[in-house]
Amino acid sequence: MNDQSVGESYLKIIDRALMVFALLTISLSVSAASTTNERLLNSSSEPQNWLHHHGSYSSQRFANLKEINRTNVAKLKVAWTYALGGTTGGGIWPIAGLESTPLVEDGFMYAVDGWGVVTKIDVHGGRSKFVWRMDPATDKDWAGEIACCGVDNKGVALWENQVLSHTLDGRLIATNKDDGEIIWEAELADPAIGETITVAPLIAKDMAISGVSGGEFGIRGWIEATDLKTGKRRWRQHTIPAPDEPGSDTWKDDHEAYKTGGGATWVTGSYDAKLDLIYWGVGNPGPDWDREYRPGDNLYSNSAIALDPSSGAIKFHFQYTPNDPFDYDGVNELVLADTEIAGREISLMLHADRNGFLYALDRTNGSFVYATSFVKELNWTAGIHPTTGRPIDYNPESNIQNYAGVASSRSKPKSGLLCPAAMGGKNWTPMSYNPARAMLYIPVIESCHEITTTEVAAGGTRVPREWFTAGGIRQTQRITGSLTAIDVKTGKVAFKAESEWPLLGGVLATAGDLVFAGLPNGDVVAYDAENLTELWRFPTGSGINAPVMSYAVDGKQFVAIAVGFGGTMPKWWIDAVPGLENTNPSSMIFSFALD
Repeated sequence: MNDQSVGESYLKIIDRALMVFALLTISLSVSAASTTNERLLNSSSEPQNWLHHHGSYSSQRFANLKEINRTNVAKLKVAWTYALGGTTGGGIWPIAGLESTPLVEDGFMYAVDGWGVVTKIDVHGGRSKFVWRMDPATDKDWAGEIACCGVDNKGVALWENQVLSHTLDGRLIATNKDDGEIIWEAELADPAIGETITVAPLIAKDMAISGVSGGEFGIRGWIEATDLKTGKRRWRQHTIPAPDEPGSDTWKDDHEAYKTGGGATWVTGSYDAKLDLIYWGVGNPGPDWDREYRPGDNLYSNSAIALDPSSGAIKFHFQYTPNDPFDYDGVNELVLADTEIAGREISLMLHADRNGFLYALDRTNGSFVYATSFVKELNWTAGIHPTTGRPIDYNPESNIQNYAGVASSRSKPKSGLLCPAAMGGKNWTPMSYNPARAMLYIPVIESCHEITTTEVAAGGTRVPREWFTAGGIRQTQRITGSLTAIDVKTGKVAFKAESEWPLLGGVLATAGDLVFAGLPNGDVVAYDAENLTELWRFPTGSGINAPVMSYAVDGKQFVAIAVGFGGTMPKWWIDAVPGLENTNPSSMIFSFALD
């Protein structure tokens, strides 16, 4: 072999080695690190990542990143966009929207559309690149027909090499993080009886904790734990007790109303590892408006519950609106925060309810600390009792609560003007907490409406997969909104930034002293965390129903949001928000950064 041949052979070897190295590099870049329990417990030590649906187990939705701050946020620009697709409707819904919070781990984003299609995106280098897509082939018409409040999916979870996600038709799916192949799936909810799933899973130890939707279809709510190693059920805890279970004495009927009692659990809970307790919000009782069909306080509807993760047993609870006649769904997230109040360190659980009050509870035992109204108009009660936390109008001797007399009833089928309306107050879209300021930022819906009651015959007329609300809503006023800041140490409203639009996208607080929010007209807005002065605004061109999140790659911070008009607004409330009627749906991820 001559020198030239030797040289050519040597070059071929080098080329092959370089190719192998390149392939190995690509493989390593696509292969993600294991999401261990230790990493999930200590997610605050990885501020560049967003590993939980609510950012952390405490659900504070606080990004400890400050490259983007109030001095430079005005220079924020679009870094990249990514089209998820999945806007096709199904059942009673003409479109599917986006309500999800993307997760980011080590430069890879995991996003999901309303139908449960999960996409992995490489976000290194300040751009987006497709890695894989998992389509669970959701039965669109079967599930969409009983999706109470839109074709939506709130997000995924990560555990070891798995991406955990739900489908609207009731499944929990474990997908291989590296290649997008399904590892296992489990049937949790039953669409045949009106159950669907829209919640993002919560990982606790080696379990995925799931909630259920369908309260308006007369289901009996539950929370379920699935073993992540086997895909098998570990436990299921019903949120409406059967006659032989604790709390059953709060259902004082004689026709088994608990079987259709509602109590859905469609917003992701929180977890305190030190106390080893899972906290979860429980929705309204069913039927929504005929409270005389279900006399009693109706536990555990409209409640925060604390569960033992090993068994699912309810350790304690706090109920906001007993015998709820307003559809004040108590499912909203529970933010865990440690702060000082009146000279005493206290472990709080914070909840902004649809009924218009922010509740501060001691999360060690569920005891009441304080409540503060965060809406401009509230007339359903004269206030909250400073010791018990009950509405002042609550009558412990009565099985049917009348409160301030504005609700409809069998004797008065049409209500007066109810404030806040059944949308809230605050709906499911999550608030955020800045621990340095001890300030809570609430996305508020400012609205009032009228309700109507239709009597349900004793014994029930509930038909599976048909509405079981016993009444309806008449929206008579324009719906607006505000971003409201509450000083957690004092329980007082500190600032309120008015908005012509209701805040239907969740809020993000950052260490850069900023608060980000998405609006239904498509604008993403940044506010000064100190006083809620608006500092930056960007129009995405489509309505926003999803929360804002933040991450960093290679030391550079990004702010991202899923943009896709959906939920109930386009179908039921659009006439009450003039200016949104021509908003087009989309299904896009927007990511912003400084130059």
